Amino acid sequence: MKIPHAVNHQLAGKRVLLTGATGGIGRAVARRLATAGASLLLVARQPEALLALRQQLPGQHSCFSADLTSTEELQALAEFVNTTGGIDMLINNAGTSQFALTAEQNYPAQIALNLLAPMQLCQLLLPQLQQRTAATIVNIGSAFGSIGYPGFSGYCASKFGLRGFTEALKRELSSKALRVLYFAPRATQTSMNSAAVVAMNQQLGNVMDSPDEVAAQLLKQLQSGQSRWFVGWPEKLFVRLNAFLPELVDRAIKSKQAEIGKYAAGANQSVSVQHNHSNGAAKITVTRS
Repeated sequence: MKIPHAVNHQLAGKRVLLTGATGGIGRAVARRLATAGASLLLVARQPEALLALRQQLPGQHSCFSADLTSTEELQALAEFVNTTGGIDMLINNAGTSQFALTAEQNYPAQIALNLLAPMQLCQLLLPQLQQRTAATIVNIGSAFGSIGYPGFSGYCASKFGLRGFTEALKRELSSKALRVLYFAPRATQTSMNSAAVVAMNQQLGNVMDSPDEVAAQLLKQLQSGQSRWFVGWPEKLFVRLNAFLPELVDRAIKSKQAEIGKYAAGANQSVSVQHNHSNGAAKITVTRS
């Protein structure tokens, strides 16, 4: 659904909060948004990486270091937003993934960052966003938010949940000048994918997009106002097939099950992430230009 022409969602001059800013996709999105004239509030866990990224971007931007799995630090981030002029756009991009058989999955870490953090951040910032004449929430999902895939049970569960949350929120706010978008990349060439995932994708012939290709697709969605945006072919087809004829997808994946299982069983259990967080509370640091 496109927003009426009376509502202006141009990026130039808009203030955008981007979580997971120092990850592969996050960096590419930050560059695209900054080039388009947006003013960014870059959010990630490591302050040094945030400052380095800010220095590489054109324009004036702010940084906020926080552990997004901490409710207290999410609240501190929301307070910072509310006391520094607010934002026009929230992009929930931070995420983590683990490729392993179900018996070895770390579910709490994936659910906390991929699902609970964006839900809570939307909840905390919604009152401020609703005061804008034009505002946007973008939740970064995945093709695996529509297709259950072996070896990714925790990631799929978190992204299925994020897709459902986004859809519910969009419908709840359907009469408002606040658009809620769901963006679903396919496999991407970032550090979030372990060596086992890369090897499996190469073996199966699965395409992995560059972060910049993904970022370019996200900006196309922002410009079009389309509520749901899935990246890549045949992933788009499989998303639709899985919704209407899941048995066909069952058979397609089953034909690859032996290869998938081999890589999943041998995958290193350490999680390669964009912004995975330790159990200890991280110290919040704030820097502004």
